[in-house]
Amino acid sequence: MRIVLTNDDGIDAPGLLAARRALEEVGDVITVAPDRNRSGVGRSITFGAELYVEERRMADGGVGYACSGTPVDCVRLVALGMVQGFRPDIVVSGINHGENLGDDITYSGTVAGALEAIVIGVPGIAVSLSTGRPWHGADGREELHFEPVARFTARLAGLALEGLPPGRILNVNAPNLPEEELRGARVTRLGRRFYQDELIEVRDENGRVGYNIYNNPPGHHDEEGTDFAALKARQISVTPVHLDLTDAAGLKELESWDIGRLVLR
Repeated sequence: MRIVLTNDDGIDAPGLLAARRALEEVGDVITVAPDRNRSGVGRSITFGAELYVEERRMADGGVGYACSGTPVDCVRLVALGMVQGFRPDIVVSGINHGENLGDDITYSGTVAGALEAIVIGVPGIAVSLSTGRPWHGADGREELHFEPVARFTARLAGLALEGLPPGRILNVNAPNLPEEELRGARVTRLGRRFYQDELIEVRDENGRVGYNIYNNPPGHHDEEGTDFAALKARQISVTPVHLDLTDAAGLKELESWDIGRLVLR
C-alpha cells in the first residue's frame, strides 16, 4: 500500500509524526506537508507562484518533505510524479491538532487534503484529535494522545483501500484519551455547528482599525448519531464524506421556476 501523508499544521507537527510512524507499519509512506501552519485554508491551491519543496528531517530522524503550498498542493505534487515511480494508493491527512466536526470540515485544510484523494482517484482519510488548543497555539500543558488514533487509522487504511466506494473519503475524529479509556469507534453523520463570534474592533499602535471576528468557541446541536455524540461517548467517529454538493431535492424545485423565461430576447 503506497500512502501519501499530509496535514495542515505543518511538517513539524507531532500529529503528523505519529501518523507517519503508524502508517509505516502497513505501507510505503511519502510525507509531504506544508512548511508552516496552514490551518483553515480549506481546498485552496497555489496559483501564479511556483511550489518549492525541500527534504526535512522529522523529530525522529525520518524523512519528510516541506512544501511552500497548501495541503491540496502537497497531494497533487505526489500524484503528478514528484517522487519518481510512486503512484499513491491512498491519501491520509492528519493527525490534526484539533477536531474537525460537523460544518467545520468545509474550512479544514486537513479534510481538504483528504478530499484531494477523490480528485486523483484514490481513497482518502482525514484524521483529527479533539484537543483543547491547536498545536500552533498550544502551551504544552495538555497531554496529547495521538498514538491510539494513529494505530486505528493504519488499520482503517487497509479497509478503506479495499472497500471504500469511489468518490468518498472518511473523516475520523478521536477524543484525546489513552487507548484504555476509549470506548470503541462508530460510524456517524456530520453534526451541526452554531457559531457565536462577535465583531470586536481593535486598533494597532498606528491607530489603524482592525476587526477580531473569530473569538468564541462554536457550539453544536446535541443529536444522537453524529460525530459530536461519538466524541462525547469517548468513541472514535468515522464519517463518510463526498464532494457531490448538488442538492438533488432542490433540482426539482428549481425546475418549477421556469428560469428559461428569464433570458431576455
